[in-house]
Amino acid sequence: MKKLDFKKWKNLRLQKVDPSKLDERTLLLNVYITQALTLLLAAILLWTQGRYVWDLLPLPSGLAPWLWGAGFAAAVIAADGALSRFVPGEVTDDGGINDMLFRGLPLWHIAVLSFVVAVCEELLFRGAVQHWLGPYWTSILFAAVHVRYLKHWLMTGIVFSISYGLGYIAIRTGTLWTPIFAHFIIDFVMGAIIRYRRNEES
Repeated sequence: MKKLDFKKWKNLRLQKVDPSKLDERTLLLNVYITQALTLLLAAILLWTQGRYVWDLLPLPSGLAPWLWGAGFAAAVIAADGALSRFVPGEVTDDGGINDMLFRGLPLWHIAVLSFVVAVCEELLFRGAVQHWLGPYWTSILFAAVHVRYLKHWLMTGIVFSISYGLGYIAIRTGTLWTPIFAHFIIDFVMGAIIRYRRNEES
């Protein structure tokens, strides 16, 4: 049996990726692959809990869950708008990832991408992880995996707060569709703003 030569790997180093050196297609493909892995991890964790993805996705009856989601999303978007007026751009900078991701996408693709991200991430964090850890520690983990914001304490705190709010409305309404809907609206509106703001500037 051939032995592994670990000497070949001794100079292996993790390097920070410069978004300006990535093309848009590569970045978009990376997002979809990441979301597929997120969905797979969610399915595995749910299975260890004796639950399945489809158990969490029956559509709720009545308007209340959707109104909670829309209201929370509106509050987040309003807070983001206020923040952008008073906080320097470098504090909210994510390294140009969102700009590069959304600036060339048509509106329908922004909607599709936002929906995919909302479903996959909420199934993992609010569906599987929060079942074990509760909203506080789930939000710590959620903020930690959004590594592009970790260099700024303010943005890390905002991501934590949004995550905690998503966890709260999931518990409050008893359906995962509430945070999914809120997450979708937030990402879609933010993506559309980036898309059309960049077009106006160019």
